[in-house]
Amino acid sequence: MRVSSNVVFLGLTSLFTDVSSEMVNAILPIYLTFELRFSPLQFGLFDGLYHGVTAILRLAGGLIADRLQNHKSVAAIGYSLSVGCKLALLAAANAWLWAMGILFLDRLGKGIRTAPRDALISLSAARANLAEAFGLHRAFDTAGACLGPVLAFCVLGFAPGAFDAVFVVSFCAAVIGLGVLVVFVENRGGALDRITTGSAVSLRAALRLLRVPRFRTLAFVGTVLSLATVSDSFVYLTFQRRAHIDPMFFPLLYVGTAAVYLLLSVPVGRLADRAGRGRVFIAGYVLLLGLYGTLLVAAPGAGALICGVVLFGAYYAATDGVLMALASEVVPGHLRTSGFALLTTAVAVARFVAAVLFGALWSWQGPEWTVVFFVVALGTVIPLAALGLSRRSREPASEMV
Repeated sequence: MRVSSNVVFLGLTSLFTDVSSEMVNAILPIYLTFELRFSPLQFGLFDGLYHGVTAILRLAGGLIADRLQNHKSVAAIGYSLSVGCKLALLAAANAWLWAMGILFLDRLGKGIRTAPRDALISLSAARANLAEAFGLHRAFDTAGACLGPVLAFCVLGFAPGAFDAVFVVSFCAAVIGLGVLVVFVENRGGALDRITTGSAVSLRAALRLLRVPRFRTLAFVGTVLSLATVSDSFVYLTFQRRAHIDPMFFPLLYVGTAAVYLLLSVPVGRLADRAGRGRVFIAGYVLLLGLYGTLLVAAPGAGALICGVVLFGAYYAATDGVLMALASEVVPGHLRTSGFALLTTAVAVARFVAAVLFGALWSWQGPEWTVVFFVVALGTVIPLAALGLSRRSREPASEMV
């Protein structure tokens, strides 16, 4: 077996956790904009904060995991926090402000667990198969992201408006995911790193990674591309508004994207390991540019919607796990989690800025001109990112940090 059982169990943990999370996430955009009447600017601010709030604890969680050399325990804290939040949502009832606070706390749990989990994946895979290992994990993760909206759709179909039932099922799935992590996942790399690095883990040491040319270039590329990336929720809302999709079927847009991602994540990961991870990563953003083109269709029919969903899923397959595989090439073992957290924090902050900008431009000029703006921005950034990654491949593989 080319991918270790540890990666498989981490994948199962993410599968059940994503079933839990996406049951809630899939109904949020339509609930906030239709039921609570959020304006595009208000929703953009919420969406940016909701996804960007993970940045608050990513670096702190990464530093703790590297210092303790116990990635599993730190990840478990993040997963446990999300389990508790699902239970708390039941008590929130219709108190939307309380519910929003719980949802933000849930995202903090994601911020704590993501970098330690990805570090465990990288420490459980051979260097030659890093993108494949991340691709397999993302396949499990995406299977959960696919099942979550379907379950939410089924629950609300049988019991319209029964959001408490959605929260109960979500809580049960989260508990199963945490159980898989605690019982089956092994901590990796701790003893050796503790002996060889001692107390070298610190915030200053993590920030010094930015002096390493290959890491600095990767962080810059990830950040500028994210600044030109439309958030998932706004992509789906744009489709919904332009195609006049019944709100009842809105969660199925998430399902279609997740299904494509599920099918492509492993083969694209293998392709990245063989053909070049940087090339595949840039190709993913070219696919995203194609998706933005479908958003500009005046009255998109079924064909345009299917094309857009396929492009969106393929974009994620080519970028999400591949970015972590690229980082694994240059981040030293004793700072593995901190380095991942530093990179993903930069990406999260950039996406927060992009979400707020998209919402503000939508409120000012409408969705069509806003999408045009992001098409121009992404089309400008892609060649620069490709040039940066090309130069990165000729830079030194490692430096002291």
